[in-house]
Amino acid sequence: MKKRIAILGSTGSIGTQALEVIDANPEIFSVEVLTAQDNADLLIEQAAKFRPREVVIGNEKHFEKVKTALSSLHIKVYQGAEALVSVVESDFIDIVLTAMVGYAGLLPTIHAIRAGKNIALANKETLVVAGELITGLAKQHNVSIYPVDSEHSAIFQCLVGEENNPLEKIVLTASGGPFRGKVRAFLASVTKAQALKHPNWTMGAKITIDSATLMNKGLEVIEAKWLFDLEASQIDVIVHPQSIIHSLVQFEDGSMKAQMGLPDMKLPIQYALHYPARLKSAFPRFNFIDYPCLTFEKPDLDTFRNLAIAYNVLEKGGNAACVVNAANEIAVDAFLHDKIGFLDISDVIVETLAKIEYVGNPSYSDYVHTNEAARRFASEMIQVKV
Repeated sequence: MKKRIAILGSTGSIGTQALEVIDANPEIFSVEVLTAQDNADLLIEQAAKFRPREVVIGNEKHFEKVKTALSSLHIKVYQGAEALVSVVESDFIDIVLTAMVGYAGLLPTIHAIRAGKNIALANKETLVVAGELITGLAKQHNVSIYPVDSEHSAIFQCLVGEENNPLEKIVLTASGGPFRGKVRAFLASVTKAQALKHPNWTMGAKITIDSATLMNKGLEVIEAKWLFDLEASQIDVIVHPQSIIHSLVQFEDGSMKAQMGLPDMKLPIQYALHYPARLKSAFPRFNFIDYPCLTFEKPDLDTFRNLAIAYNVLEKGGNAACVVNAANEIAVDAFLHDKIGFLDISDVIVETLAKIEYVGNPSYSDYVHTNEAARRFASEMIQVKV
């Protein structure tokens, strides 16, 4: 039987690549649900091609446009956040690919897990914000979470068949982004255009800026703790500019395993959607002769403070990572709108973290309150800076 897929965030980078994977394997996958926040035109185009049962447009001002465009195709069209969390519970869905950006992915993921749907997780913020809650729910409802991030997919792939062999540590690789090796004086004047030019990966604007600040790697460190049940001391980060080794694991006997390949998100997407079987693909193949030198460097935590911040909040626990995620989302958006400088992103995060009340054992309502309070404070800070 075909695997029936819901894609949350189908018009973004991960969502569009997931549809390429599905399009190449129509006998294996079917698209049942597509959702988008604002890109109504692309959502309409995708729905016309893949014919899902249901479509959700998050921004309600686009609802009539989408509904009218799809009216002759017998596709149900819904609008708003409530529809998004409801649609993932449908009994005609086997797996939910959460490809939304940021905190917005948390509540739909919770509803999908409670409905017993397996999760292909591309929304790292879900585990960053509420890792203990999400992993607890997954165990309670016997739901599997398959990581889509290239680094976590690499760890996941390396661990297949190693269930009885305890990990000593994992090593997450980082490209270093567009500013690898630069000093703070240089970073003080970098532009949005410079920050959006990632050397290896094609991603959305928010994650590309996170990569440039190393916050993306910090979020991945926190996510890895929950995905693989690790302590902070068991998670290392190393800069690997070529992005060929996607991450590594080290076992108690000192042996290491790595997953390698060209930078292409379609491979981890495909692996997550069709786990445990691997599908034949036409993806470009890696050739050692083309990469005679693979290099590795220690990350510069003094210049790129966000990675150090992530490790600190991972140690602290509670709602601290939720604060950092919220402040980062506000600060990155401000940078993308030319309201603050590149280095101001870290300043906003640090000051917000110091201001928002710490909760050691947060409930879901605590996460909601923390997220709102951190966003409000960070926004006010930025207004003062402007």
